[in-house]
This record gives sequence, structure tokens and C-alpha cells, in this order.
Amino acid sequence: MSDANLRMMELALQGFRCSQILMTMALEAQQRSNPDLVRAVCGLQGGMGCGKACGALTGACCVLGLFAGKGAPQENGDERLAGMLQSLVEWFEGEYGSRYGGIDCTNITEDDPRNQLTRCPQIVFATFERLNEILEANDYRLDQVPGSAV
Repeated sequence: MSDANLRMMELALQGFRCSQILMTMALEAQQRSNPDLVRAVCGLQGGMGCGKACGALTGACCVLGLFAGKGAPQENGDERLAGMLQSLVEWFEGEYGSRYGGIDCTNITEDDPRNQLTRCPQIVFATFERLNEILEANDYRLDQVPGSAV
């Protein structure tokens, strides 16, 4: 089991959910913490609290935005962000939409808590790996603080 897998399991045992785990992993790779940001992405958990779009997907989209989005008036967002998001969503739909009949939490878990325990950790880890691939393909590194030189 990889260090990333172990850390994700540790975060899950601490009560963090999919979107929070992905954001925490990104921040920790940069040797940063931001409890407000982790708290904010909590709103994505469980399909935005109502079983809609999987929090692993929406949380990963937020991580992409952390790197490539506009964060201050003097900044410009990366024009590649839309393509990065599209790549992630298409991958997620191909991997999980076809397997579970959709990308909503209700599709993935089938409203069965046992499925949440078995499926979600695998989905979060695979999404984290795909997120890294997309970032690297666009000249970002997970351990690079957004806005700093490579």
C-alpha cells in the first residue's frame, strides 16, 4: 500500500470525506494547511449532501481550480483549466459512470453504506492519481504552491 493510500485512510478515519481528503492531500503535498478551504469543500461531500455528483469528482475539480483558477484581481486563470476539468470529468464518467450507472453518489453507493466503505476509498485514490496526471500534463506539480515558479 502506498503512502498516499495510507494517508487517505488515516484522513478517512479522522472523519474527513472524499472532497476533503483530496484537498488535504493537495495542500499537504505543498506542505501547507488551510482548514477554511478544507471546511469549504466539505459542502461537496455525499454529493453536495443530497446524493448528487460524487464528492471525489467535485473535490478534484476544486483542486484543479486551486492550481489553475483565478484567485486575486491581478491574477489570470490558466486558459487550460476548462480542458483540465473536461478531461477529469470525461475520465470519471468513463470509469465510474458506466460501471455504476452514473456519477452521482446515489448511483455509486446505491444508498448502501457498505458500498460507501468499499467503493469510495478506491474511487478517491484513483481520482487522486488521475488528478496528478492531469496536473503534470499541464506543467503543474502537486507539491508546487500555486502561483510559484516550477
